[in-house]
Amino acid sequence: MTAIRLFLSAFLLAGLPCAAPVVATPPDRILVFTKTAKFRHESIPVAVATLQRIATAEGMVADHTEDASTFTTAHLARYRVVVFASTTGDVLDDAQQAALEGFVRNGGGFVGVHAAADTEYDWPWYGQLVGEHFQDHPPGLQSTHVQPEHGGKPVGERWPITDELYNYRANPRGRVRVIATVDERGYDGGLMGDDHPIAWCHAFDGGRSWYTGLGHDAPVYADANVIAQLVRGLRYASGRSDDC
Repeated sequence: MTAIRLFLSAFLLAGLPCAAPVVATPPDRILVFTKTAKFRHESIPVAVATLQRIATAEGMVADHTEDASTFTTAHLARYRVVVFASTTGDVLDDAQQAALEGFVRNGGGFVGVHAAADTEYDWPWYGQLVGEHFQDHPPGLQSTHVQPEHGGKPVGERWPITDELYNYRANPRGRVRVIATVDERGYDGGLMGDDHPIAWCHAFDGGRSWYTGLGHDAPVYADANVIAQLVRGLRYASGRSDDC
């Protein structure tokens, strides 16, 4: 009887359809780009390590490069987000610029950190992507408060920051969604008045762009508020969240 039962079980199982193999979805990848043609920030290695840790925690994979030749249509197709982390000056040639433009127009995300606004002044599309270009900054590191905002109104508590605080060529409000300002009353050398945006996001040319002016000083990347800001930036740029 045992043999008969085994035979029948095998016969019945043989008639069952085989389950389709489970194919794992590859994780989203981000490309952290840190090429500099002008001033080079000593905090770049810390910025890269922080972005890589955030990406890992978010289930993403972060690659780092300073090789502009990787900016081709085929190579950028591997990525969901491109991050310019304290890049400076003219870092991409015409063909590489066209590849980044195509990446964004195809729905890719962009994150700019600190000196990303001090990059590619002769490329109008890039200035629109970032939101606004750097003008200057007060000397040294100074302390003030960051005020988060949503929908043009302050939300939550202000938090302290000590960093190099950029002035921009113009106020980007109206062209971007401002998500944080700094209080110029707390330091010397601010030139933008009562409304001084320091972080913002916007949908742009088929993709998404997010920027923070913070990140000059390495200890900034250990600040829980800055880390939370970067997390929201990566989630927004990658399309995982509309809340930047």
